[in-house]
Amino acid sequence: MNKEEMTQNQAQTDVNDETVSSTALEEVQEEIISEENTSQESVGEELTEEQQRIEELELKLEEMSQKNLRLQADYDNFRRRTREEQAASLKYKSQSLLEQLLPALDNFERALKTEAVNEQAKTLIQGMEMVYRQLSDALKQEGLTEIPAVGEKFDPNLHQAVMQVEDSEYESNTVIEELQKGYMLKDRVIRPAMVKVNA
Repeated sequence: MNKEEMTQNQAQTDVNDETVSSTALEEVQEEIISEENTSQESVGEELTEEQQRIEELELKLEEMSQKNLRLQADYDNFRRRTREEQAASLKYKSQSLLEQLLPALDNFERALKTEAVNEQAKTLIQGMEMVYRQLSDALKQEGLTEIPAVGEKFDPNLHQAVMQVEDSEYESNTVIEELQKGYMLKDRVIRPAMVKVNA
C-alpha cells in the first residue's frame, strides 16, 4: 500500500469515525431529550396530582366552613329559643299557684254576696272583704285580670258557653250572663269565663 492509498484509507476511516461519532452523538442527544421529556411528564404528573390534592383540600375546607356556619346558626337559634323559653317561664311562673287560688277567690266572692243579718255577721263580712281585696290586689300585681263577659260578643277563646237562650233584648251571639268569672294571666287565658249566650 502506498502512501496515497493510506491517506485515502485514513480519510475514509476519519469519515466513518465522524459518521459513527455523529450517529452516537445523535443517539445520546435523543436519549437526553427522551429523559427530559420523561422528567417533564413526571413533573407534570406530580403537579397534576398536587393540584388535585389542593382542589380536594379546598373542597374539604369549603365543606367545613359551611358546616361551621350551620352549627353557629343552630347554636344561635338554640340560645334564642332558650332565652324565649326562660322569658315565658318567668312571665307565667305564677300560673300554677294562681290556678289553685282561683277557687278560693270564687268562694270569697260567693261569701261576700250573702246578706248579713246581725252585727257580728257584718263584722265578719267586712273582715272577709279586706282579705278579699288584699288577695285580689296581690293577684293583679302578678298579672291576673278578669275576662270581660256580660254584654260582650261570645269569643270561644275567652268564653265557655254552658247555656244558650233566646232573648230579644240582646243581639245574637252576645253573652247575657256570667256564671263563673274567667281570668287571664298577662296574655294567656288560664280559665275561660263560663257564660250564658243569646242565640
